[in-house]
Amino acid sequence: MISKKMESALNEQMGLEAYASFLYLAMAAWCDHQGLRGCTAFMRRQSDEEKEHMLRIVNYMSTVAGRAVIPAVSQPPQDYDSVRSMFEQVYAHEQKVTKSINHLVQLADEEKDYSTHHFLQWYIAEQREEEDLMRNILDRIRLIGDGSNSLYFIDKEVEAINQATAAGESEEETA
Repeated sequence: MISKKMESALNEQMGLEAYASFLYLAMAAWCDHQGLRGCTAFMRRQSDEEKEHMLRIVNYMSTVAGRAVIPAVSQPPQDYDSVRSMFEQVYAHEQKVTKSINHLVQLADEEKDYSTHHFLQWYIAEQREEEDLMRNILDRIRLIGDGSNSLYFIDKEVEAINQATAAGESEEETA
């Protein structure tokens, strides 16, 4: 059985994950409107992944006799100044999620909730990967620069990263 305090905190985390899914979907729509097909596919996949993160919590709550409360989601921004600023916002959001996960682990320790502590270890590893991925994309965007052809090359880089990441996930699923 999960404590009410932990249940409440996990429900708040579901809200962050749901918002992240909508944020990435809004970013995908913006990228699509800009003609950035590689970025569009990347953001759509990220949106699906964030939804899965939320569903993991929903499923976990049922295994510990908790009550998952599906959150209302605020509308994310619809416009971005540039691809670079969009990815900077993504990176900042991922850092916020990491901080929240770390808080959940701390709470699980305080509550002596070892089951939830164990459950959250997957999220810790996932957030490390997410932050590294976004930092890597930002590094590539900085290297490419702001020249007249930069959007084309940025889109191609993000498309390649998306394909490599998706291939890595497929390999993990079959292992």
